[in-house]
Amino acid sequence: MKKTLLWLLALIITLGSVMYTRNTGPTKPAKGKVELGNETIEYSLIRTFFRPADAPVRVSVPSEEIEGFYRYKRTPSHDEWTTAPMVREGDQLIAYIPQQPAAGKVAYQVTLTNGDQEAVLTADPIVIRFRNDVPAWAMIPHILLMFAGIFLSTRTGLAAIFNEKTYGLTLATLLLLFAGGLFFGPIVQKFAFGDFWTGWPFGTDLTDNKTLVMFIFWLFAFFKVRKNPYNRWWVLTAAVVTLIAYMIPHSLLGSEIDFTQEGIN
Repeated sequence: MKKTLLWLLALIITLGSVMYTRNTGPTKPAKGKVELGNETIEYSLIRTFFRPADAPVRVSVPSEEIEGFYRYKRTPSHDEWTTAPMVREGDQLIAYIPQQPAAGKVAYQVTLTNGDQEAVLTADPIVIRFRNDVPAWAMIPHILLMFAGIFLSTRTGLAAIFNEKTYGLTLATLLLLFAGGLFFGPIVQKFAFGDFWTGWPFGTDLTDNKTLVMFIFWLFAFFKVRKNPYNRWWVLTAAVVTLIAYMIPHSLLGSEIDFTQEGIN
């Protein structure tokens, strides 16, 4: 019964961390509402889009008296802002953000107008990143293995707290994190953004870096529990570090093209 409860608790903690991660980070749409005249307009502005096509930013505005325009520029870049009118299609006003190469980012800001009144949807520009599609044979194993790795990491940490043997759980956690994060992870990254690895020492991609940190902590914990299956402190440390690292928003400081560099257009 005790072990069943620990597995259930590990699952609850893991699902909670997954929900937190999904609802934070730079790829979650920017949502809100503005008042324009007698209208209350709700919006959800996309911050990621699959190539190859311009990204349609849609705002539901049934009143045809309301029009809109948007400004945009690549980021980071030395570009000047470009302003363009939104296109009406039925009840929607649409801003088409020009597509970029994979990992290219564009900052954009939408303004709605009604006569001499106007409402800027967001105080600061929204940044959208373009990416390539990833085949299911790479993405699905990556997601499942990483979920299993985080789940088992949490369960192993609970085993350490309740003074259970941790060698088998530690080995399984290590293998899952390696397969999901260090094998399938770079494959997904290559398909999506064109590079296998953009974390340390080649870049600052936080997703790559936190995966590496998790693996290193579990590798160290594994060697510790090989000598003593009850060596719980190193296992508990690895589990806590893994949970904290996993809850850092996905894609934060992710791959990007620096358009300020010479020769990049």
